[in-house]
Amino acid sequence: MANNYIVVGLGNPGEEYIETRHNMGRMVLDSFVKKNDWSEWEMDKKLNSLVSDGKIGKNKVLLLKPETFMNKSGEAIKSLVKTKKAAETLVVIHDDLDLPLGKIKISFNKSSGGHKGVESIIRAIKTEAFIRLRLGISNETASGKIKKPQGEEKVIDAILGDFKKTENNDLKKVIKKSVLALELIVKEGREKATSMLGTL
Repeated sequence: MANNYIVVGLGNPGEEYIETRHNMGRMVLDSFVKKNDWSEWEMDKKLNSLVSDGKIGKNKVLLLKPETFMNKSGEAIKSLVKTKKAAETLVVIHDDLDLPLGKIKISFNKSSGGHKGVESIIRAIKTEAFIRLRLGISNETASGKIKKPQGEEKVIDAILGDFKKTENNDLKKVIKKSVLALELIVKEGREKATSMLGTL
């Protein structure tokens, strides 16, 4: 049976944020639209979001890039996701400091982990039971440990910082992989997509 999916790419609006780590969710949706030749982004004033829609397999999909700042992301989808059932086909794509750059993870029914955009969505739809595609943005030590910034100021500097030129290759690869993961989630369902993630 076909489902209607809502996919939200988190980030901040405005030219100065386009290339920042905090905007990875938006970057993935831009890449997806380009790859699949979907309709150009249009402003939906009611949702205060840029939207594009189409189909992935048999499923209808609405893509959203909220034009609010990150900590108000939930406002964009409040009117679209009103039931627990609807939340199960909501996919939120966002950056994650708890994962290294290059790593992506599918989560469901998990806490925000301190991510302001995810927190805002949980508050708006009153449940944590939605799908998240988490994209790592942290650096790693030579031994593979995450170098996570400590303290609020350093965290803000990190997430609002641009990617370094040396990270561009990793960034391109992870965006490509994330687009495939999104397609898998919609076509195959969350659980199957999670088990297939390692093959991408």
